[in-house]
Amino acid sequence: MSADVMNKAPETEPRLAGRGKPWRERFFELSLWASLAVGVVVLVALLAYVVVEGWPRLDPRIWMNFPDIIDPTNAGAQSAIMGTLWVIFFTAVYCLPTGILTAIYLEEYADPARWWNRLIEINIQNLAAVPSIVYGILGLGIISRGLGFGQTVLTASLTLSLLVLPTVIIAARESIRAVPQSIRQASMALGATQWQTIWRQVLPAAVPGMATGSILALSRAIGEAAPLLLLGGLTFITFNPTGVQSQFTVLPIQIFNWISQSRAEFTALAAAAIVILLVILLAMNSLAIWLRNHYARRW
Repeated sequence: MSADVMNKAPETEPRLAGRGKPWRERFFELSLWASLAVGVVVLVALLAYVVVEGWPRLDPRIWMNFPDIIDPTNAGAQSAIMGTLWVIFFTAVYCLPTGILTAIYLEEYADPARWWNRLIEINIQNLAAVPSIVYGILGLGIISRGLGFGQTVLTASLTLSLLVLPTVIIAARESIRAVPQSIRQASMALGATQWQTIWRQVLPAAVPGMATGSILALSRAIGEAAPLLLLGGLTFITFNPTGVQSQFTVLPIQIFNWISQSRAEFTALAAAAIVILLVILLAMNSLAIWLRNHYARRW
């Protein structure tokens, strides 16, 4: 018996005729493609249904007019659109600096051996999996009633900030961790301090990942309705917010209100509002992709 025959490893799994992969690997790959196809088909069907249903109301009335429970043909969602923009803007103002600074501390300054740093990391990981309704209860009990902020834009923004803060911290930490240590070592070898190294070398290199993670976190916040309903977000408002102490409504709450109505005209209004919300989400995600591609660096 030749050495080639003796050294040849036997095939452990049967292979399909004409294929180079074992049948189990091919079956797993086909299962993944089938799952992807089901998800895409369902998503496209839902989007098509929403667009077709809301097409008669996709005109300037939807963003120029205020809600009207008597005449749905002239009703709009201006107060909900403006309320959504106000709430998301202040959510970003509150959570992004806090999340990024926390990530910098944990990655660049914190000593993993200290018990309080380990406690912070455990809490961040656990809070990322807490249901949104729990944050609504927290906002209602502490921010709205405990601090006396009431049912205002400020309360909603702080509650949503707590909701997405763990996601922002985790994304920022991963982005900072991806910067090679050689960049830090070279900067400090040239005489830069640790903070100068972080500010001028690490953060610019981590911007793509941090920006993408932050905008995706805000995209989650913009679609949340459960915590805002628990906070007492009003379903019928005919004015735009004028400050952080103003009462508010947002698009998810307005959509929930219209879907709850019995007349068919409100169903078309709700579908049109869903399209507006999707356009805002797509704009935010497009900005994340642009920032990632514009500031991306390859090491």
